[in-house]
Order: sequence, then C-alpha cells, then structure tokens
Amino acid sequence: MRALVLGSTGYTGMMLVRLLLEHPHITNLIPVSTSSAGREVRSVDPGLAGSLGKMEATDGTYLPPDKIDPRETDIIFSALPHKASAGVIGPLLGKRPVIDLSADFRFRDALEYEKTYGPHPHPELLDGAVYGLTEWYRDQIRKADIIACPGCYPTCTLLPLLPLAGELEGTIVVNALTGISGAGRKERENLLFNERSENVAAYSPGTTHRHVPEILQELRSAGLDHDLVFTPHLVPMKQGMLVTTVVKSSRLDAGEIRDAIGSAYRNSPFVGISARGLPETRDVRNTNRCDIAVTDAGEQILLISVIDNLYKGAAGQAVQNMNVRLGFPEAAGLRTHGEF
Repeated sequence: MRALVLGSTGYTGMMLVRLLLEHPHITNLIPVSTSSAGREVRSVDPGLAGSLGKMEATDGTYLPPDKIDPRETDIIFSALPHKASAGVIGPLLGKRPVIDLSADFRFRDALEYEKTYGPHPHPELLDGAVYGLTEWYRDQIRKADIIACPGCYPTCTLLPLLPLAGELEGTIVVNALTGISGAGRKERENLLFNERSENVAAYSPGTTHRHVPEILQELRSAGLDHDLVFTPHLVPMKQGMLVTTVVKSSRLDAGEIRDAIGSAYRNSPFVGISARGLPETRDVRNTNRCDIAVTDAGEQILLISVIDNLYKGAAGQAVQNMNVRLGFPEAAGLRTHGEF
C-alpha cells in the first residue's frame, strides 16, 4: 500500500512518517512539504535510521504540493495546520480516503467551526466526514472518505467519559496537563526552554480553549449533555498528557464506573484500565494507549487518563484509523509497550 503525508515537517508529521516507515503494510511513502520541498527528509528528522527505501519515489526528499498525484497513493494523510488542510484536501476528495489531523473536519456544524477557527474553506464537505475517535466510530471509519482525527485533549478527555452516558449529573470539571510538543514545532517565546523549565502554567481556562466545542459536540452526541469546565496546563516535559476529570454520579460508585469503562473497551487494543492505581505519562509514552484509572473522592469521582499527545493524541490514532479504513489489523504498526 502507498501513503502520502501532507505537512510532514512538524512534530505530528514527523511522528507520522516514522510510524509509516515501520508499518508492515505500507510499501511506499510520499512525504510532502511546502517549506521543505526538495530537502532530504533526514535533514529535517535526523532521528530516522536505516533504509528509507519506502521513499524511493521521491529519492528520500520532500515533494512539493503541486506535484501530488492522488493516483499514486492509496491513502492520504494531512498534518497541515487548521484551514490550510481543508483547502488542500478539497480537490483531493473522492480520489482517495483522506485522514486529516487538523480541526477542519471535526465539527459537524460549520457555524461551530466558524466560532472557533473562522469561516470554513469547504463547509459542504463536513457532512461526509467521520470523527476519528476509533474506539467509538469504527463502523463509520471503515467506509469514510474523510476521517477527522480528534485533538489530543479531546481524545484523552472523551475516552473515559463516553462509556458513562446516562450515569452522571452536574458539571464535568476537567484539568489537563500536556507536554510542550502539544503546542507544535514553532518558535515562540513562551515555548523556550528557559520559559518552560521549572514552570507550570494554566491557559485558556474554563470554556475558552478551542477544543471545548469539539469535546462538547462528542459528549452531547453520546448523550452526556452536561456543562463542562476545562482548564489545560502546560508542563515542563516534551511528550505526554494527563487528564483528571471530576464527575458526580448518584447511580454508580467508583467501582461500578471502573467496570463500565473496562467493559466498554474490552475489545479495544489500546484503551483500558491502568495496571497501576494512578497512571503516569511514562506508562504510555511512545505508544498508542490510553490508560484510565477511577478513584473515589467523597461525593465526586475522579477519572484519570493518560496518553502520549503525539502518538494516541495525533499520529498513532491516525495510523489506527488507516488500519481500520484499509482493513488491516487495528494494532498493525503501533506500539503498546510504554517506557520505564
């Protein structure tokens, strides 16, 4: 099978290229970049080792976007920024399945997208997109033309909550911690080592973060029509995400909620109850897993979930969706063992 990756020089695109180079069912890989067209892929990602034979069609260099031929690929990934992705994907639609890692096709309502990101370049395409949270949309993903991979915050927040439809009451309160790579590979003062080291900061608190509408859309679609207070925090590490969600239930205690979550993901290769009481980000670093713990907190119950924001929160989930869409084993080419 042949894969094409648009926007392959950011953290997400680089991780995606690495995963596809090692994927057992991908034989040819075409990396595409506007800013790095003509450059060797290894000059952008020196961490790549061994043969790049899967890139022989481009001699191991980045192809410019104007040289794209959808007929030369079986699946298209887009790791382009929001709005730029939709503009490129529009002309390609219908020629090959597209897996988009931006926010451009995550919203079912163009007005909701516009409130967060501005006017949509192709609102007529939204109805045909499937939200790419694999564990909840497998059947739709199998035949989708556009698969819209969720953001890392929605992935880590939604996975423990979605099995609890009808069992919660009151406001859902989420505190999320992410590594610096979640902000992307860009030059910004607040992302400098001296600014982030020995420093933790909250940002976009309450309902102001751009992922809140996306989370609410999926919660309400699953029957969880609750108010949401969501506060993200930037912490001094490269990769990883830990989300603590405070919920209340008069129907289920912590043990029953743990059982409900475990049962919901019994047949899912990457999501389940943590083997330790409280999961840590290193448990899932460089894996496609989401580990979940449930603990009692008096009148409230805490759901604690961890993912690797670049892996399950981005590139790994994209490959998982490709596996489902193309009929490969769902776990093909994806790591499940964490790090010490």
